[in-house]
Amino acid sequence: MSVTNARTAGTAVGTAPAVLTSRLRLVLVLLLAAQFMLAVDFSILNVALPVIGQGLGFSLGHLQWIGTAFALCAAGFTLLFGRVADLFGRRRLFLGGLVVLGAASLLGGLAQNPQELIAARVLQGLATAAVTPAGLSLMTTAFPEGPLREKALGLNGALMSAGFTTGAILGGLLTDLLSWRWAFFVNVPVALAVLCVAPTVITESRPDERPELDVPGAVSVTLGLLAVVLGLTQAGEHGWGSSSALLSLAAGVVLLIVFWSVERRAAAPLVPFGVLRKRSVAWGNLAGLIAFLTETSLVFLLTLYLQDVLGFSPLAAGLSFGVLGIGTVVGGSVAPKVIARTGSKRTLVTGGILQTVSTAALLALGTGSSSMWLLLVATFVGGVGNMLVIVGFMVTATSGLADHEQGLATGLATMTQQIGITMGTPVMSAVATAATTATGVSAVLGGLKTAIAVNAAVVLLGALVTTLLLPGARSNTR
Repeated sequence: MSVTNARTAGTAVGTAPAVLTSRLRLVLVLLLAAQFMLAVDFSILNVALPVIGQGLGFSLGHLQWIGTAFALCAAGFTLLFGRVADLFGRRRLFLGGLVVLGAASLLGGLAQNPQELIAARVLQGLATAAVTPAGLSLMTTAFPEGPLREKALGLNGALMSAGFTTGAILGGLLTDLLSWRWAFFVNVPVALAVLCVAPTVITESRPDERPELDVPGAVSVTLGLLAVVLGLTQAGEHGWGSSSALLSLAAGVVLLIVFWSVERRAAAPLVPFGVLRKRSVAWGNLAGLIAFLTETSLVFLLTLYLQDVLGFSPLAAGLSFGVLGIGTVVGGSVAPKVIARTGSKRTLVTGGILQTVSTAALLALGTGSSSMWLLLVATFVGGVGNMLVIVGFMVTATSGLADHEQGLATGLATMTQQIGITMGTPVMSAVATAATTATGVSAVLGGLKTAIAVNAAVVLLGALVTTLLLPGARSNTR
């Protein structure tokens, strides 16, 4: 059985397949491979940044643009491309994005100067903004609401989070053993393999009628998101009081207000506000935003702890997060069973409490290597909890919607993910910096602990909001 659109028998709500056929397994493998590759791209260059800077002549001040150029495009264009997938074909956008990703990765691996590398990262970000919502909407239309979708989204969430951790480890290994260029080249064979098989397995998915694209809405929301993400990045680099950060954030807010005004009057809005009025979509996305913001920024804080407090090398620090990766895989594997038994709301709350407790436990970290056992246990448990939230968020945020709205729903969910990943590090970095009032290992540890405490408090707030405001229906009911 192949991926089908809303009109094809066997994928409509109420006629969901009871088991995974061999063809559906292949579809799932292809979609998961693409999503895992995109997740790896978020972090694979982090360890290699100093080496890249020396090799291509990046100044220290411009080195952060290797990550920023990617994050800007991945977050800024994802909502637009999620809607484009609905209008013009999810498979078409999925395959086209993979072509761009493969070409951009080849360009990045062959780059001879900073301009070529930044251009490659921009293209990789655009490809991510296209492939992620298109792939997720193909997944949610192939696996309608119920156990199979929950299982597919559980595996997807586990591989996404594991990919983020794998990227940190793989980037260090490739840079040390081969060259930083292989952090780009590794994408090429994966993209080619998916492109060779996917057209024969995945069929097109799009609505019967193709409405006009809301161009004013698309322009205003894309520019608004770009400005917000740029402002957050500038705040992390220069501080929250810097004029560049404040101007970018203000411009982003104004553009998003313009977008809201445009959407209220548009005949075919990019984001129908009826979708956003669904509590499952609105509060589910808030829970997802908190999950991605807190866990990815916690990895950043613990990286500083391992290197600046315990004196680990970048590669050793990256390898230390292998336990976190195992926790996310375990969490993604058990999340569908937890959702089936207790419902998505209780899964979100349970995951949030687990993540809160494990994050708060890190406040007991010290300056000696004996603290490693605490870090490893806490990151494992936190990874399980975080993945329960992420899978619960994906199930909740894509439930109760028709197939023709799945591209929009997954576009919103992807935008939530990208913004959470992008804004978490500058927010927690600013908290840690403000709390570090002196020099030395103890002062650094004190600043990091303040940021960890804030991180745990944000997770707890998310669990409380979910408890109070998210509908309590089980995952397969509305």
